[in-house]
Amino acid sequence: MKGLKKSAGIPAFRIAVAAAAMLLFMQVAARADLDEVKKAGVLRHLGVPYANFVTGSGDGMDVELMQRFAQYLGIRYEYIRTDWPDIFGDLTGKKVRPKGDDIEFVADVPVKGDVAANGITVLPWRAKAVQFSAPMFPNQVWLVARSDSPVNPIKPTGDLKKDIAAVKSLIREHSLMGKAGTCLEPSLYGLQEITDKITLFPGSLNDIAPALIKGETELTLLDVPDALVALQKWSSKIKIIGPVSQPQDMAAAFPKDAPKLLVEFNRFLEQAKKDGSFVTMVKKYYPYVFKYYPDFFERSS
Repeated sequence: MKGLKKSAGIPAFRIAVAAAAMLLFMQVAARADLDEVKKAGVLRHLGVPYANFVTGSGDGMDVELMQRFAQYLGIRYEYIRTDWPDIFGDLTGKKVRPKGDDIEFVADVPVKGDVAANGITVLPWRAKAVQFSAPMFPNQVWLVARSDSPVNPIKPTGDLKKDIAAVKSLIREHSLMGKAGTCLEPSLYGLQEITDKITLFPGSLNDIAPALIKGETELTLLDVPDALVALQKWSSKIKIIGPVSQPQDMAAAFPKDAPKLLVEFNRFLEQAKKDGSFVTMVKKYYPYVFKYYPDFFERSS
């Protein structure tokens, strides 16, 4: 009988432990807003290694910004690496995929972070999945070619719509590379109607410029941060043809059910802009952006 009680008690004990662990997991996974984040004592920053926002080497503009935000909250900072297909699911617990300017639900997934920041462009479909902070960085999508390409940069007219139309007209009959699920998705700008020679790059955004230089495509889309980094590294090997999009904003992403955390971050960001520490941080990681977008940072300061 003692043996039976002991063997019967083991499953019950294991069930109790498993239930406690599951409860703890649910509490951790579900925590999102300001009070819960402070109580947990750690800000979990989701980031994809991308340009100089998250370098993958422990630094980057958004890494430093979130470290300062954690310090502002009086809690510990933790970086959690993710990738573009998973970033919004890791943040919200709902994995979605874009469907034009809308989204479709894919699956429930575990929540892994409290904020996502790595140069995330504000797009209509993304705004349906998450809520964005105040703008942190200017963006625009540019057409880029190798320096020896017969496709030459346009002459700006002062009318952005005309400039975009001129750039798009140069794409015809040339191969073009983009990146699905990002602001470099060619269909966002109607480019699939101009050329049928479109490929979607399967690797990291950081590797698109090298792929262009190697000859994997004639033309590629790059956004401002990636293009600025590429120009610093390979200025003699690539050239900017011109814009294919209107100006865009980059911002930090928060779950829809974390309004207090978002408000507190915006308060922190506004303070950093006023005291000059934000612009100092931008200069550290993107010194050339002020040449292209001075008005954005004049407003920021």
